[in-house]
Amino acid sequence: MFTFSAYGVAMQSLRRQLGVVGSMSIGVAAMLGAGVFFVWTPAFELAGEWMLLSLAIAAVVATLNGLVTTQLAMNQPVSGGIYSYGRHYRGPLVGFMAGWFFLTGKTGSAAAIALIAATYLVPDYANLVAAGLIAVFTAVVISGIRTTATISVVIATVVIVGLLALALPSLPQAAGLSSQTAPGLGVLTAAGLMFFAFAGYARMATLGEEVRDPRRTLPRAIVGALAIVLVVYAVVGLALLPKFQASGAPDAPLEALVGSGNAIFITSLAVVACLGSLLAILAGLSRTGLQMARHRDIPGLLSRISDKTKGPLVAEITVGLVAIVLVLTTDPLWLVGLSSTGVLAYYAIGHYSALAQPASERFLPVAVPVIGLVLCGALVATLPLASLLAGLAWSAAGVAWFVFTRRGRRQVSSSL
Repeated sequence: MFTFSAYGVAMQSLRRQLGVVGSMSIGVAAMLGAGVFFVWTPAFELAGEWMLLSLAIAAVVATLNGLVTTQLAMNQPVSGGIYSYGRHYRGPLVGFMAGWFFLTGKTGSAAAIALIAATYLVPDYANLVAAGLIAVFTAVVISGIRTTATISVVIATVVIVGLLALALPSLPQAAGLSSQTAPGLGVLTAAGLMFFAFAGYARMATLGEEVRDPRRTLPRAIVGALAIVLVVYAVVGLALLPKFQASGAPDAPLEALVGSGNAIFITSLAVVACLGSLLAILAGLSRTGLQMARHRDIPGLLSRISDKTKGPLVAEITVGLVAIVLVLTTDPLWLVGLSSTGVLAYYAIGHYSALAQPASERFLPVAVPVIGLVLCGALVATLPLASLLAGLAWSAAGVAWFVFTRRGRRQVSSSL
């Protein structure tokens, strides 16, 4: 099957194979990954007893983003997510910057998640093990989207059951929670970091070209996955806070629920969750890369689709290789900050794009993308300075790349 690019160039389409359950599972697996095993400790150090307020702020931003992404995806059910929506509603540069931020933020996420999983497994050789994990799961993604969805169903189920089993016994202790101090700026900084744990609900949108009946499937998958994860995170956060207040936050935060004697169970659960998230991110990255390559925003070779798997083979391999380079050269906390900066900017562009949708395409009030845009900007502004500076530098690099590749896009257009 062939469709046509913005230049009128014929290009092979991906096969629509995913239903509601498969799409939702990929989203849940993407969100219930490394974040839930990592961000609680730095969030508590920043927000203290107001950690749950940080969680609530991150959840509000995630919900607004999820609803706006749903509205966009229903009307533009193609690969690339907000990259494609930005191009359609706001023009090539805005779309490009969304794709640029997504590739940056989520490649950073993939590297951070692999490093976190490897740290739980073999801390002394975390970088090498992380590189190996990325290689293995890149191979899984290459095998096809149905395989990715099937594995995601299993992983999401195991992680949800495991997290609830850890948190529910400690939940009664949250009944006596009270605050003795006023919230400070650290609450917003913590919310920006905690947003890292929610990022993933739009993974289904990046796979929009492979979803059956997208107008029906995408909204159910996005909203359903987000609702499930919001409940799980609320339960875990409520269970953790009284433990942290009593004895501080350990490096492996979920150990506060069961003690170090059950570290093997937490380690196993963390590794499974990380791998599920890694799998979903690699799939989403390759599809966004595919769409950007179709428009020659990145090298056109990445738009090649495998005759055997019907997936973007070159993009899948390239994403895996870049993530491997990152895990061998960078620190996970820096990667989390970089990921939050890129992903928040990406969703800000989503809100900006939604504001350009005609009334006939909207089911949300205009106030929703306006509030979402403001909140995304506020969280970006309160991230650690190093992450913010890295994001600004990368934005400048993106604009420079867009200008540099303009000639290639014009050549494609003029050859028709």
